[in-house]
Amino acid sequence: MRLDKYLWFVRIVKSRALAQQIAEAGHLRIDGRAVDRAHAEVRVGNVLSFALDDKVRIVRVETMPHRRGPTAEARACYTDLSPAQG
Repeated sequence: MRLDKYLWFVRIVKSRALAQQIAEAGHLRIDGRAVDRAHAEVRVGNVLSFALDDKVRIVRVETMPHRRGPTAEARACYTDLSPAQG
């Protein structure tokens, strides 16, 4: 699944355009490898790390969503590994 589509489907970002901007800025990593394309492939088991809203987000992909569903359904698609902010 495309990176931008995944981020939007699991409700990490509010719009697919914002997901594309994050990916194309070059600050997003998949399994530690820098990505600068919104169409980069995301697979189950990948770890995504990026800055969003002045926080570092780290998530592990658990399953691929089939749609942009409710929040509870979206959160089941990833595990948040982000460090505690404080």
